[in-house]
Amino acid sequence: MLKFQTVRGGLRLLGIRRTSTAPAASPNVRRLEYKPIKKVMVANRGEIAIRVFRACTELGIRTVAVYSEQDTGQMHRQKADEAYLIGRGLAPVQAYLHIPDIIKVAKENNVDAVHPGYGFLSERADFAQACQDAGVRFIGPSPEVVRKMGDKVEARAIAIAAGVPVVPGTDAPITSLHEAHEFSNTYGFPIIFKAAYGGGGRGMRVVHSYEELEENYNRAYSEALAAFGNGALFVEKFIEKPRHIEVQILGDQYGNILHLYERDCSIQRRHQKVVEIAPAAHLDPQLRTRLTSDSVKLAKQVGYENAGTVEFLVDRHGKHYFIEVNSRLQVEHTVTEEITDVDLVHAQIHVAEGRSLPDLGLRQENIRINGCAIQCRVTTEDPARSFQPDTGRIEVFRSGEGMGIRLDNASAFQGAVISPHYDSLLVKVIAHGKDHPTAATKMSRALAEFRVRGVKTNIPFLQNVLNNQQFLAGTVDTQFIDENPDLFQLRPAQNRAQKLLHYLGHVMVNGPTTPIPVKASPSPTDPVVPAVPIGATFDVAMRFLYECPWRRLQELRELIPNIPFQMLLRGANAVGYTNYPDNVVFKFCEVAKENGMDVFRVFDSLNYMPNLLLGMEAAGSAGGVVEAAISYTGDVADPSRTKYSLQYYMDLAEELVRAGTHILCIKDMAGLLKPMACTMLVSSLRDRFPDLPLHIHTHDTSGAGVAAMLACAQAGADVVDVAADSMSGMTSQPSMGALVACTRRTPLDTGVPLERVFDYSEYWEGARGLYAAFDCTATMKSGNSDVYENEIPGGQYTNLHFQAHSMGLGSKFKEVKKAYVEANQMLGDLIKVTPSSKIVGDLAQFMVQNGLSRAEAEAQAEELSFPRSVVEFLQGYIGIPHGGFPEPLRSKVLKDLPRVEGRPGASLPPLDLQMLEKELIERHGEEVTPEDVLSAAIYPDVFAHFKDFTATFGPLDSLSTRLFLQGPKIAEEFEVELERGKTLHIKALAISDLNRAGQRQVFFELNGQLRSILVKDTQAMKEMHFHPKALKDVKGQIGAPMPGKVIDIKVAAGAKVAKGQPLCVLSAMKMETVVTSPMEGTVRKVHVTTDMTLEGDDLILEIE
Repeated sequence: MLKFQTVRGGLRLLGIRRTSTAPAASPNVRRLEYKPIKKVMVANRGEIAIRVFRACTELGIRTVAVYSEQDTGQMHRQKADEAYLIGRGLAPVQAYLHIPDIIKVAKENNVDAVHPGYGFLSERADFAQACQDAGVRFIGPSPEVVRKMGDKVEARAIAIAAGVPVVPGTDAPITSLHEAHEFSNTYGFPIIFKAAYGGGGRGMRVVHSYEELEENYNRAYSEALAAFGNGALFVEKFIEKPRHIEVQILGDQYGNILHLYERDCSIQRRHQKVVEIAPAAHLDPQLRTRLTSDSVKLAKQVGYENAGTVEFLVDRHGKHYFIEVNSRLQVEHTVTEEITDVDLVHAQIHVAEGRSLPDLGLRQENIRINGCAIQCRVTTEDPARSFQPDTGRIEVFRSGEGMGIRLDNASAFQGAVISPHYDSLLVKVIAHGKDHPTAATKMSRALAEFRVRGVKTNIPFLQNVLNNQQFLAGTVDTQFIDENPDLFQLRPAQNRAQKLLHYLGHVMVNGPTTPIPVKASPSPTDPVVPAVPIGATFDVAMRFLYECPWRRLQELRELIPNIPFQMLLRGANAVGYTNYPDNVVFKFCEVAKENGMDVFRVFDSLNYMPNLLLGMEAAGSAGGVVEAAISYTGDVADPSRTKYSLQYYMDLAEELVRAGTHILCIKDMAGLLKPMACTMLVSSLRDRFPDLPLHIHTHDTSGAGVAAMLACAQAGADVVDVAADSMSGMTSQPSMGALVACTRRTPLDTGVPLERVFDYSEYWEGARGLYAAFDCTATMKSGNSDVYENEIPGGQYTNLHFQAHSMGLGSKFKEVKKAYVEANQMLGDLIKVTPSSKIVGDLAQFMVQNGLSRAEAEAQAEELSFPRSVVEFLQGYIGIPHGGFPEPLRSKVLKDLPRVEGRPGASLPPLDLQMLEKELIERHGEEVTPEDVLSAAIYPDVFAHFKDFTATFGPLDSLSTRLFLQGPKIAEEFEVELERGKTLHIKALAISDLNRAGQRQVFFELNGQLRSILVKDTQAMKEMHFHPKALKDVKGQIGAPMPGKVIDIKVAAGAKVAKGQPLCVLSAMKMETVVTSPMEGTVRKVHVTTDMTLEGDDLILEIE
């Protein structure tokens, strides 16, 4: 440090000598004493404060920061040698506008000079004067010049006097809406309001009609007042589609003025610059000369000193118009520094010390353009939501760097908290190359390297700008963003690793996301997973596993190209539990076939032929193999069971064969087929259809499954369903090993080696241990032959058993089974397969819960509120049961309710799948596949939850079963393979105590780097009060589109509102947003008050 000071002192002495011997800039130049600056305070925050501190450190100057109460954790106060609190008790922005506090800190701490940065007080003449009065140098123009240039109207007058062309506008700030009306009458629309005492897009509003005038006037005034402490506005004619070109000027106290060429700031959104370029591409040399000479002329007109910017609009004919002077350092000064190799902050400080531009080696003839520089402002704004500011904690920050890249930032680090109180700028990225295309390539590369997690950023939008051909050609104007809607076709960030950490943290804090039936932990060891993924029920994949069933099918098809795949199709119900328009069923089969499905096992829970035929036709027209399935119930070997006799099944088979089925299946979901019945039914079918493949499916609830399937095989069945030994028995299928062993060395020998069966079973035994919490053996210890009486399907038997135990009714399961029998008889002795089995089960539980016998339920049918599924069944929503509906029960329950005649789906209009696709894209904001459309058509709520869940928690299919269900243990290390060649190394470190927001911090090590996430403790939050959130699916619930403060409420409870009517005004990061009504209706309740601070999606009000 001592050596550096000595060198710097030498430079100062040299500067004094040069000052004393250098020729005067003009005959009348005044001689000023050189006064070195030893301590600089920056009256600002964020990246500009750090930029100035760095320059001061390079010059050996001590630095002082000021900060508000909300900025105690900000980096700028840590980068300074000293830091002091200002504005205690004031609002966040007001703290940095409180001149007395800032001056007090400067005087008490022997500050020589104050640098205002940009924004806040940088263009306030009274602040410059207060510094001067306190004996503190203001690093900027004199107070008088700041006043003249800060008053946009006076600046216009000065420009006119200097012979610089200006845009038509008011001569003074307007004081009323009436004056704005008069100006509009004279010059016509469009017009633009501008803040008279500040820039940066604050208080700037374009108006295209009289209808927009009042609202935009009020908003512009309010924004200007909030940002600059003065709401004065002036109004001028708005020039359409101009280029926004600004010229950097630099002056000293000796009358020397020079320019550092121009910057193109045309790429703007809401009049705020997004991307800046120096020099302006394809700028006519003569126009460049006019712009720069007019800038210097204007600066000399007012005796400008220090750094400033003269801004112009250039119309399509090459005519330029002065718009304003920014008497301060600009956000985009960086690109000028890059192409001229002039450090503007160094120059500012030296000029404030009293040195001349020639002293600093700055002469106009020496200023040259070197290549091209581009600056992108990376902000915490979400371009997918109209650039709404996002706030929160940065969980991950990794920047793009390398040759030709410069980064100016302050809050861009892991753990930083982005506040809603200030500007959303996160980091300025500056790329420098030999020309415009080279700089653009470097910028694109740098942006692609960024990883910012925890808050949304505009990086995807900036990448689209950098790849746009108009931008690359250098032909942009201020309408560039508005006229290129493809810029908003954003490529969503994958963010897979961080999402998985969020999921694991959520499970570690709150437990499994999938409902766990019993308290049992997964096996601590994973089985050796086979090389193929395993299938799952369509909705279960989305509902509980949070995986796409279509993706599973695609992976299976790719890994197993040579074995036919089969799926269950519930006739007209497709893979759902209700009726769908015919076009949905046909489209589903078509897309399933395209994705690799081969055989469609088509069934209907009531064996209702119209539903079956529709499913068969849909599967056949898609090119699939049609396997028509007859759902089995009763006992064909019992002559007293006449409803579902052998003849009944033979007649059904005749109809299905005539309809063109390729395979015939008997679907015995309850395991009711006894060996004698198997022999009778299968032999009859084989005799009648000798060449038709026969497939038998059963469950082993009674324990007689193996015997039944052997009887089927001996009677002529071609295929019988079995399960791996470790997964067989009880409500599952009969044992594979038992069947293979029993048929060895017989005419029915399967040819399957028992050793392979044992290996296969061993894997599944290990896998079953992972699902201990779902295992039926937790509550069931054996099969039960009473299934021949209650006829409960295998899957439902298990579910009912779990439900009874979870409700504390384990000892009453016998009553539930008895009620199931009575419920079945009440409904007319149904074939019980989903969804008909659920209807019987719902009625049974209803009877047990209400202590009703069959006789009592039938007698009180007119007064009872039966389960919805029962009512809809009686209405005819799933079809007509064999033998018709039970009377008088049906009439008593339905009364005047409508009844469906014939096939339920026949009366449904076709679903507009294209419109559904558009709605899905609008909601989920990403590319939607044909498969997604069908998932949403069949399970709209499940699909919506699945998409929202995976958008939050990422690709959960990459987690092992144990991690998915239970999460990792503290200190556990594991790997997650996202895709080939991309593996995450993760270690769970710790979980913090609860914070005041009801959250716990969960710490991980990811690929050797510390990561932490905040997880809401759902149990703790139930005991804490939080503002309610707006539900996305409820149209009348209006949520905050961004975090911010409520500054105006425009409606009250009971008020009638029209679609598009303003409801309230939010302010965040010094920008105001009007929340409008999405619908017409009446305000039911207002949930906010003025000055209330909201988070994103907090409920504002409800409309009905």
